[in-house]
Amino acid sequence: MAVTRRALVLRALGLGDLLTAVPALRALRQGLAAYEIVLAADKGIGELLRLEGLVDRVLPARGLTPLEWGGRPPDVAVNLHGRGPESHRVLQALEPYRLVGFRCPEVGSDGPEWRPGEHEVHRWCRLVRCAGWPADPTRLHLTAQAAVPSPAPGAVVVHPGAAYAARRWPAERFAAVAAAVAEDGHQVVVTGSPDERRLARHVARTAGLPSAAVLAGRTDVRGLSALVAEAGVVVCGDTGVAHLATAHRTPSVVLFGPVPP
Repeated sequence: MAVTRRALVLRALGLGDLLTAVPALRALRQGLAAYEIVLAADKGIGELLRLEGLVDRVLPARGLTPLEWGGRPPDVAVNLHGRGPESHRVLQALEPYRLVGFRCPEVGSDGPEWRPGEHEVHRWCRLVRCAGWPADPTRLHLTAQAAVPSPAPGAVVVHPGAAYAARRWPAERFAAVAAAVAEDGHQVVVTGSPDERRLARHVARTAGLPSAAVLAGRTDVRGLSALVAEAGVVVCGDTGVAHLATAHRTPSVVLFGPVPP
């Protein structure tokens, strides 16, 4: 009986980080068409890319913890997570027949050189291109139909949160934008993670929006993706939602703080 070859791709980071790897994943999907491609990533975020057809299965992973891989070693392991050595070691522990990653003498990896400051999209495309799989950095967009309906089609999405304080525009300014847009007759919703509910409620309350406008903590990643895909416009900081808007070709206003994007 024929044995299905398997490729394991490591990208156990946040939403925006994973979306910057979409062109590289498209290249792997095309170049490894006969392989089962397994993505080691956050389960919810990775599911978006499985629905897109870029991977066959998601192996739940977070950060650089050991992976719960079953069966024989991967035929190919691709490090789209970082420069190494830690991320290389996570994959080397599975004893893959081939490891694709950036050059890292500490662990004997002889790939292309890591270039500090290189754009993430171009970085991962260069890696897979050097491994023999042509990659187009413009193929960033998600095309699959949303698995769930949008909770607010056509709404203006205000997303005030971000992982780091330096990337957060003041809540009162988000509220001022939300109030002005609502006054013009547009539906406005405020999004965020469960940990950002208080922030979202504060923005909505300050803007004079009803409590129903607060969707923070009420949508999973697929619901958020559907919401952004059908939004009129997205207003946010430098965070994963900005990348999601780009992936869906949704107009966006992205506010950058005083840190490198």
